[in-house]
Amino acid sequence: MADIRAFRGFRYDLGRAGALSELVAPPYDVIDAALQDALYARSPYNSVRLELTREKPDAGEVDDRYQRASRTLKEWIAQDILRQDSLRYLYVCEQEFVVEGKTCKRRGFIARVRLEPFGTGRIFPHEETLSGPKADRLKLFNATATNLSPIFGLYPDDDNEVFAKIESVIFRSPPVEATDHLGVVSRLWPISDERVIGAVVGLMGSKPVFIADGHHRYETSLKYLEEKKAAGEIVNDDAAPNFTMMMLVSMSDPGLIIMPTHRLLGGLPDMTVASLKQKLEPHFQIEVIGTGSQAATETWEQIEMDGSQGLLGFHTNADDTWVTARFQSPDLMQQLAADHSDDWRDLGVSILHRAAIDTLPGATPKVRYVHLLREVNEAIAAGECQLAVLVPPATMEHVESIAGNREKMPPKSTYFYPKLLTGLVFNSLKVN
Repeated sequence: MADIRAFRGFRYDLGRAGALSELVAPPYDVIDAALQDALYARSPYNSVRLELTREKPDAGEVDDRYQRASRTLKEWIAQDILRQDSLRYLYVCEQEFVVEGKTCKRRGFIARVRLEPFGTGRIFPHEETLSGPKADRLKLFNATATNLSPIFGLYPDDDNEVFAKIESVIFRSPPVEATDHLGVVSRLWPISDERVIGAVVGLMGSKPVFIADGHHRYETSLKYLEEKKAAGEIVNDDAAPNFTMMMLVSMSDPGLIIMPTHRLLGGLPDMTVASLKQKLEPHFQIEVIGTGSQAATETWEQIEMDGSQGLLGFHTNADDTWVTARFQSPDLMQQLAADHSDDWRDLGVSILHRAAIDTLPGATPKVRYVHLLREVNEAIAAGECQLAVLVPPATMEHVESIAGNREKMPPKSTYFYPKLLTGLVFNSLKVN
């Protein structure tokens, strides 16, 4: 059973630290150098100074960025920039954002969730992880002993029973609010009503939790717990490292959006529609759409209207032409991915990589990932890719069926927008 608990988080004292919008940051994996600089400039207390501290080329092993993050955290706590809440809360979070001109709201709550090794309980991953990010996060965990940003978890709740319990109390007081660099508005309501918390914990106990984002941080939490147990530092099952901080959102939430992850491929020989067609037939049925950004829009509209995973869109830079490619050889995927389930083999990203990209000539292509059609058109106009591919987004049903079967989806199968912010609340791995 999923063990969900309220906790005493650390939060900014806004009277000392300033406006919350100046203090929050996205998670580490989407912060590039320019954004890091911009966040540093926003405030001396911006959470990027913990989440992704700047490198110092002349820093030695003792003065590395992880230790500097640790010192910064300790200083902020000593100065009451960050203060631990006196009560145990569930932290209700609403994110308001715009996607393709439509305003959406996604709502959930941040809690402590008991860690379970994958494959042993009710917490299911859906993506593969890489060793580099896990090693980085483990160094930060060891230095700060703090969950700086929440993992994003999903739970099934067709009737909205869980959030209905929360909804009855969140409007008793105004939220704290932050607007991030993308214009996403995040609102936070701490709730301490024991009756409501008890009802939420009870309802969540029987539900599985699927990790939407934060797989590296979850696996790092498991490694951190393992190390603390080996060192004899875990005194009981309620010790803080047994848990991780997680934002939990219903799979039925109307603001839960999975965006497509399109591929921009470079490092390939120049390819025309004729040469692409030669490579993909007879396993794909090719239809030429046209040239230019209008053809890109028409291609994407066909993919959206089709609603299946088997229709892809390709742009060949050599002749500036868009085509659709409908996969029509399921037996081929059984041969190419015999060790995977039918659900996995039916994914658009699985079909793309196994039946299309892996068959292209030349070296392994360099792949860049974007999520908006505008980004695809900009890359094509700038000559940044030789082949662009529009890919239909996976659905929540895919996540649930594949992860529930203890199978992991191919890399970059899902992109849950927007990301969860660092800086709304922190969870100590030292104190309860």
